[in-house]
Amino acid sequence: MLKTLNLSIAVLKMFTKEKPTWGGRELALAMNMNHTNLYRILETFENNGFITKDPITKKYSLGIALWEIGMNMYDSLNIDQLCMPVLEKLKDVTGETAIFTVLNGLEALTLLKAEPVNKVKFTVSRGSRSPLYVGASYRSMLAFLNEEQIAKVIDEPLTAYTNNTMTDATEIRAELVKIRSCGYALSNSEYSVDVLALAMPIFNSEEQVVASITVSGPIYRFTEQRVPEFLGPLTEARNEIEGIIRRYHLNFN
Repeated sequence: MLKTLNLSIAVLKMFTKEKPTWGGRELALAMNMNHTNLYRILETFENNGFITKDPITKKYSLGIALWEIGMNMYDSLNIDQLCMPVLEKLKDVTGETAIFTVLNGLEALTLLKAEPVNKVKFTVSRGSRSPLYVGASYRSMLAFLNEEQIAKVIDEPLTAYTNNTMTDATEIRAELVKIRSCGYALSNSEYSVDVLALAMPIFNSEEQVVASITVSGPIYRFTEQRVPEFLGPLTEARNEIEGIIRRYHLNFN
């Protein structure tokens, strides 16, 4: 039963923002699964509204039931009500985009974003997932995971999103040491071209990294020379959200 449940969860996790639809045989091949077993799982999910099947293309995608569960979980956290005022204040003080990212498994999930009006904005969207090795928002969390978790993230071929993306494990490990030493991460055009990002990790009451907070903007406006100017407001915002997480025992995994 547990094996079937784990396999079913693995099937759901194959439906990502990058790959939201699958054909049955295509999915079975990608997961190296028996076709019959996969179709039984898909049929069960479809009958319960967790997966929907297009009558024309015969391809599967996530169903409304998952959205309803996700919204229930999101609403129960009151994240917007609790944390958006902090991000709005950080955005107003710095004049740049403020982002709240959470650790979900070994991925980063962008949960909240406050953007300045009438300015070039950061391209990351709410609800998007990103690997932990690329960019300040994500690497600031990776630095405080254990060695086994770090190895799972970086000891494999890594995708270069731009010409500046760090893809060498040795280089990334050296950067993680720097982050642990200074308490913040900085990236320049690693995930999005011509974008500078400054981020700090956020810890729960057990001193486990659970999230990060970031100030990000285009490099013509947010230069590395301005980093010292932003460290104070970013630290203040980090402390406020960390206090909220500890007070309400918020967990994002």
